[in-house]
Amino acid sequence: MSFEVVEEHTNNLLGRREAKLVVHHQGAGTPDRLTVRKLASEHFKAPVDIVFVRSIATRTGGSSATCMVEIYTDEKAAGKKTEAKPAEKKEDAKAAPAKEAKPPAGKEAKPAAGKEDKPPAAKEAKPAKADSKPKA
Repeated sequence: MSFEVVEEHTNNLLGRREAKLVVHHQGAGTPDRLTVRKLASEHFKAPVDIVFVRSIATRTGGSSATCMVEIYTDEKAAGKKTEAKPAEKKEDAKAAPAKEAKPPAGKEAKPAAGKEDKPPAAKEAKPAKADSKPKA
């Protein structure tokens, strides 16, 4: 399995290098994240702990995968990334049930089969129309 670095730039604000790799996997399936992580770690001479794989994309039937990789400068910068994601997920999980709260089942109950489906306001509207006609 071979690869080549297509793009690479440094993001000083976040303390990382961002790289786009093309991994050639002729005769084998799409490489998993751990394999890509190890390849990038060896190429950029960085510990595996600070290398993160953003995405792996392979065209159907293709033999090369395009991978986006982030290599952080140190474990402290990489640690901020891993701590932020679980905290956001916990907040979203708490807020989601409040938005999707269902109304009580008693209010949506259908009337009995013998009664009309029309609301009582519709019955009152008919006599009002009859009274509004001009008398001759």
